[in-house]
Amino acid sequence: MTKLGLGSHPHLLGFDRLERLMERTARSDSDGYPPFNIEQKGSNAYRITLAVAGFGEDDLSVTVEDRQLVVRGKHAEEDRQRVFLHRGIAARRFQRTFALAEGVEVSGAWLEHGILHIDLERVEPEKNVQTIRISRPAAGETA
Repeated sequence: MTKLGLGSHPHLLGFDRLERLMERTARSDSDGYPPFNIEQKGSNAYRITLAVAGFGEDDLSVTVEDRQLVVRGKHAEEDRQRVFLHRGIAARRFQRTFALAEGVEVSGAWLEHGILHIDLERVEPEKNVQTIRISRPAAGETA
């Protein structure tokens, strides 16, 4: 028996991108660092907040790559002469990805008190109705 994938099911035409998105999300980083919140700020507005204590603006990058929001953190070279008796603030590289739905755009990002805020906005497409004319096949054509 052949297993049908989400994109190959006859009633789900065009959903193959959704299947790839689900696979990509399942494989994404899951170590929990840095911790984050996702808030709904309005009917079409969202905010992702990441705790990035110890990182400066120059240590962080926020990009959108293939409908994914990618946040990367990289610390500058550490002073080797510092001796820590306890190190509770992580200073490791990280990459955190968030899949963006179609029509969701990044509207801004800022760093404040060790917290990175990224605002997202869903741009509603114009609603249009398309009427498809039903016609007879031309002479010699078959359906």
